[in-house]
Amino acid sequence: MSDQERLSVFEAVGGMPFFDELVERFYAGVADDEVLIAMYPEDLTDPKRHLALFIAQYFGGPADYHDARGAPRLRQRHFPFEIGDDAAERWVRHMRSALAEMEAPGNARKEMDDYFEYAAFALRNRD
Repeated sequence: MSDQERLSVFEAVGGMPFFDELVERFYAGVADDEVLIAMYPEDLTDPKRHLALFIAQYFGGPADYHDARGAPRLRQRHFPFEIGDDAAERWVRHMRSALAEMEAPGNARKEMDDYFEYAAFALRNRD
């Protein structure tokens, strides 16, 4: 097993700066998406920080998200928003675009890409 395979995704991509930049790039796409941006508050500061902390923690980073917000409860937190196939597909498209702009090792990129697709479609709550 190589050193790369033993590292968490968080470690493989260089830690929190990677996730902060990924989220910035993601939200740049969301800001121009009329369907998704309607689900967000005008000030994206908190959503950006929450997403960066959550995905960093999910991929092996510190428990800062949990310490600040408690258990993720993703379905509960997202239920007030109408998330159908179109919204899920848009979310994945923007996240994949942001990820493609970043330099992440192949295994880390694949693991993140797989999770982002799974998570987006798992949060669907409308037909």
